[in-house]
Amino acid sequence: PMAALALLGGNENRWLRITPNDTVILSSHPIPGNESAVTRVIDNLVRLGAQVVHSGIADVHATGHAKQEELKLLLSIAKPEWMVPVHGEYRHLVTHAGLARTMGVEEHKAIVAEDGDQLTLNEEGCAVTGRVPAEYIYVHGRGDVSGGTLRDRQILGNDGVVSAIVCVDLESQRLVGGPEIATRGWIAEEDVEILFAGLKERVSAAVDSLLAEGSATRPQLEKAVRRAAGSFVSQKTRRRPMIVPVVVEA
Repeated sequence: PMAALALLGGNENRWLRITPNDTVILSSHPIPGNESAVTRVIDNLVRLGAQVVHSGIADVHATGHAKQEELKLLLSIAKPEWMVPVHGEYRHLVTHAGLARTMGVEEHKAIVAEDGDQLTLNEEGCAVTGRVPAEYIYVHGRGDVSGGTLRDRQILGNDGVVSAIVCVDLESQRLVGGPEIATRGWIAEEDVEILFAGLKERVSAAVDSLLAEGSATRPQLEKAVRRAAGSFVSQKTRRRPMIVPVVVEA
C-alpha cells in the first residue's frame, strides 16, 4: 500500500500526481498472491485518467532477475572459490549452484542453504553446521501467535463457535444439569430453537451413555460432548464450527 504507484493511484504521493492522458507502464509481472492488490492499483490509476500498459496487454515485461548467461558472466569475472546462491525457491538455488559448478566451482563448494541454516566461515572454508528456527512468527499485541491459534481464528471466522455445557456428579456418575448450548456465528437466529433441541438431545444421550459405564472421567466426558455436538452440527448444517465442550463438576 505504500509503493509509489499505489500512492499515486490514491492521490497520496507527496511529489507526483496523475493527470488525464498520462501513460503508466507496469514492466513487472504481479508477484503470485499479489494480483488483487495490483488490480486495485491499476483501477485507481485508470480512474484518474491514466492509460495503463502492463504485461497482460503488451510485451513490456522487464525481469528484475539475472538470466543464466548473465550469472555465468558474473561467475567468470568473480571466479569464486566458494559459492552460496541466495534468493528464490529451493529449485532456483539448486539450479544456480549447478550453474556455478559448470563454471569451475568444485562440487562441495557450491552450497545450497535454506532459511535457518547456519553457515560457518573459517580458515578451512565454508559449511552448513547447524540450524535455527526460521519459520514465520505472527505477532499480536504483546505476544506471538501460534499456528494453532491462527487455525482456531480461521474456524471461528468461517463457521463460528458452538459451546455445549453439562453439569455432572462424577461420584454418582449422573448428569445433574444441562446440556446448555451457546453459539456465535453458527446459524441464523430463526433456525436456533429447532437445532438447539436436537443438539441437546444428542449431547445428553452421549453423556448418559458414557456415565452408564460407571467410570467416566472429565476428559472422557469432554471428548464425548465434542464428538456428539460436532457430529450433529455437521449433519444438520454441513458446517464445522469450533466445538467447545464444558463439563462442570457438581
